[in-house]
Amino acid sequence: MPENKSVIGLVWAPKVPPLFGVKNSSEKLHDQTKDPVLTPGTELVDGLYVPPRDPRKMNKLLKKNMKDTAGRSWFDMPALTITPEIKKDLEILKLRHVIDPKRHFKKGDNSKALPKYFQVGTVIEPASEFFSGRLTKKERKTTLADELLHDDALKAYRKRKIQEIQESHQPGGVEKWKNKGRQTWKRAKQRRK
Repeated sequence: MPENKSVIGLVWAPKVPPLFGVKNSSEKLHDQTKDPVLTPGTELVDGLYVPPRDPRKMNKLLKKNMKDTAGRSWFDMPALTITPEIKKDLEILKLRHVIDPKRHFKKGDNSKALPKYFQVGTVIEPASEFFSGRLTKKERKTTLADELLHDDALKAYRKRKIQEIQESHQPGGVEKWKNKGRQTWKRAKQRRK
């Protein structure tokens, strides 16, 4: 009679129908007792989770399971997933100094990378600003990019700037032949006499 070696550790078998290679439950039990329960290289042993013994691996595992936040001093602000709409809005905020030439902003970071931790909110105006600072329903858009594209003052500014750039890049010619303003018209008339 063969000796039955006892295995120290946990033995667990799921209650599922036998797979292809195993014919009956006695063979299944025999296969489980062949291998030792605690093997050093694996995390799952007989379907049970065994944490690693190495403290470095344990710390790495704990860091991996922690939520990605900005830290305690930022009240554990979570890192949001960046959708295409949010990405456009963040790029516009980085280039906000170009939008309005009269308004000056503090110079931010020079990196081209988008911020990892941020929050998106909705501005709710108080009742006292009903006529002065409120956006009408037509002016309200879903994203910041849409609002800027439909802003009339910004449209006029963009149009003027594009026209200035186009004029500066136009091929020149002889400047004295161009009639600019009333004074140059008088000078051109005097030259013709």
